[in-house]
Amino acid sequence: MNALERTDTDTDAITTSLMKVLNTQREDYLNEGHVSAEVRIDRLRRGMTSVHRFQDKLVDALNTDFSCRPRELSMMTDVAGSIGPFKSAIKQVRGWMRPEKRKSMFPLGLFGGRSRIEYQPLGVVGVISPWNFPVNLTFGPLADILGAGNRCMIKPSEFTPSVSDVMAELVSDAWEEQEVAIFTGGPEVGAAFSGLPFDHLLFTGATSIARHIMAAAAKNLVPVTLELGGKSPVLISRSADIKTSISRIMLGKTMNAGQICLAPDYMMVPEEKLDEVISEIKLAVAGMYPTMLKNPEYTSVINDRHFQRLQENLADAAEKGGEVISLAPAGEDFSKQDGTRKIAPTVVKNATDDMRILQEEIFGPLLAIKTYKDFGETIRYVNSQPRPLALYYFGSDASEERNVLDRTTSGGVCLNDVIMHIMQEDLPFGGVGPAGMGSYHGHDGFKTFSHAKAIYKQAKIDVAGMAGMRPPYGPKTQSTIKSQIKL
Repeated sequence: MNALERTDTDTDAITTSLMKVLNTQREDYLNEGHVSAEVRIDRLRRGMTSVHRFQDKLVDALNTDFSCRPRELSMMTDVAGSIGPFKSAIKQVRGWMRPEKRKSMFPLGLFGGRSRIEYQPLGVVGVISPWNFPVNLTFGPLADILGAGNRCMIKPSEFTPSVSDVMAELVSDAWEEQEVAIFTGGPEVGAAFSGLPFDHLLFTGATSIARHIMAAAAKNLVPVTLELGGKSPVLISRSADIKTSISRIMLGKTMNAGQICLAPDYMMVPEEKLDEVISEIKLAVAGMYPTMLKNPEYTSVINDRHFQRLQENLADAAEKGGEVISLAPAGEDFSKQDGTRKIAPTVVKNATDDMRILQEEIFGPLLAIKTYKDFGETIRYVNSQPRPLALYYFGSDASEERNVLDRTTSGGVCLNDVIMHIMQEDLPFGGVGPAGMGSYHGHDGFKTFSHAKAIYKQAKIDVAGMAGMRPPYGPKTQSTIKSQIKL
């Protein structure tokens, strides 16, 4: 099994074990030379086949780690969500690999000079994946990495140990260690992993952890792609269909119990529609989850620490004057649970900026609601906060929609829905500012994990002599300079 034993807590020993695999992968990559489309497709196909083969084990492990996670959700998000990127890369990698023609400087092109870009693998890419969608957020980017012709080393989250063990089996089934390797373990393994001299490092997780990851990578000048989070706003226009909008918003908010980096974090609604919005929220939740405590379709919070954090956020909101509204339709007592850590979807009405629920990423089934009089207030408020990973606008006012797109900055935008933009393989996925750095998915992922090598082939004629670029300088030189600086 391509895994580091969790019992190995000696930092030097861990680093030595990791470096051994890194050096093996790098040496094998260099010996291979050009990575053909056939080789890339073979590696991608092996990964896709193994995810399909291990689907039941993966789903069962996800349910174990979460204590309750619906099979259908895991199949959609983690199994199908991993197979999809492999399929897409297999279909398109030959086209992605084609050199790109570029214009040559005038008049070099007229004389036969030719410019192009060739995309070359970076080498060995490190991936540190999170716990909320551990399969998808490991194998999704891996499809881009392998499609670009790289080798890969993976460090999954210690919060989902059962899934990590199954993924280690899967990796060993699909690839040789010199192609793809995975290392399970706790923070000590993660710390050693983030300090390795990769050719690129992808981290998906919390902004607070990303600062440490980036600092560790900087010691070796390792370029990083950071997929983080933040507070993704939902802007409800007066032109929005409230019933349809709320149905879509609450699906995204309750999926995986809100443990999604793209989940709606707070909602801004017209003040006169507040009661209607809350009424529709109650109906939407009840329609999906008539009961919750023993309902296998409602996900638990991942661990005790996150469960306690969410409870403290609710207590803080109540202490500061917010109206905390539980959306549990059956009135169940969530203090009495048998082996799960479920929290009912909860709305905080009239949330204020001094509340933790509006200061920290929620990552749970809690939703803060603010009201506005004039729609311009929503844009001003969004722009007063750190740039979010996603922004959601609901409405049919084309001018208003255009204003939101032009005047706000976010990693991505979904119009009249939430989260769905991440499912589009042909759209880049990434953040901006504290929400992240860089992007991947499909062709954009191929480019992220490739080196765009600039190539210029000179014409046969003596271009330098014709242009007076070679000393001794003279009239030809002056003529060339004059033409170049002419405005």
